[in-house]
Amino acid sequence: MHKMNHTIRSGCRFPSQTIMKSPNTSSSSTTRIITAAAIAILAQLFACLYLSSSNAYALSLKDLKPPAVIVFGDSIVDAGNNNYLPTVGKCNFPPYGRDFEGGKPTGRYSNGKVASDLIVEELGIKELLPPYLDPTLQLNDLLTGVNFASGGSGYDPISAQLAELYGQGARRIGVTNVPPLGCLPSQRTLAGGPQRSCVEEYNQAATLFNSKLYSEIQSLNRMLPGLKIAYLDIYNPLLDLINNPSQSGFEITNKGCCGTGNIEASVLCNRYEPSTCTDDKKYIFWDSFHPTEKTYKIVVNQVINKSFNSFF
Repeated sequence: MHKMNHTIRSGCRFPSQTIMKSPNTSSSSTTRIITAAAIAILAQLFACLYLSSSNAYALSLKDLKPPAVIVFGDSIVDAGNNNYLPTVGKCNFPPYGRDFEGGKPTGRYSNGKVASDLIVEELGIKELLPPYLDPTLQLNDLLTGVNFASGGSGYDPISAQLAELYGQGARRIGVTNVPPLGCLPSQRTLAGGPQRSCVEEYNQAATLFNSKLYSEIQSLNRMLPGLKIAYLDIYNPLLDLINNPSQSGFEITNKGCCGTGNIEASVLCNRYEPSTCTDDKKYIFWDSFHPTEKTYKIVVNQVINKSFNSFF
């Protein structure tokens, strides 16, 4: 239905229509330009919410309900685009998706929904954000938003690409920071020593990156009239869950549910793993890289509630 080099236009009307390019696996791909780190979400909240700032502070995001959300990113928010790409980075097989509706693996790197789905659900737009490459995608799906994320995608310089989106009409953009990478199960296994501790130097590097990202976002907000880029903090909510798991009903923080939970992801997390857990609600991570749906729900809720005012 869609060709890789096509562009689409949103159904939201503003002075200059926002044009988003479709996925591409090359290093220069615009589909990956907004992803700020290895774990990233971009939710573009379109600029047709013509409300004053004073009114915006008194309302919730559900009250304002953006007409569409478009997401760029990697495997953290891939809703199944990799199903239709020539790559080994797939997860359209069990046990992925076992808690999704019907127990169906959809290409989402989790046991159920991923953050992009939960964003549109939280905003009251629709229940799921479909992958752009899905051949069954309908025109109406485009008008309320689609997902361009692709597992394993790379990254381009963020400043120039944000400015490019601004030139194409984007006025409401959310960019996530980097999570505590040193606490991912895979990184604990590879560099956390015999105790598989969080790798503090990796977390320090993430913190340094986040501070520079925040400064760059603020600079762009000052330079480009009418632009509102929201800095979306996922580092602290996720680290808080890892440090205080019992407060949210978690028990296991240092490994994923799938397989041993120490290193498995994608093809290594499969139906032939006899040690996959039976109760993933106790786990922060589904596999050695990606959170469970329960974790995503908690983090997404916190990010939306905290960052709403940043869009106005």
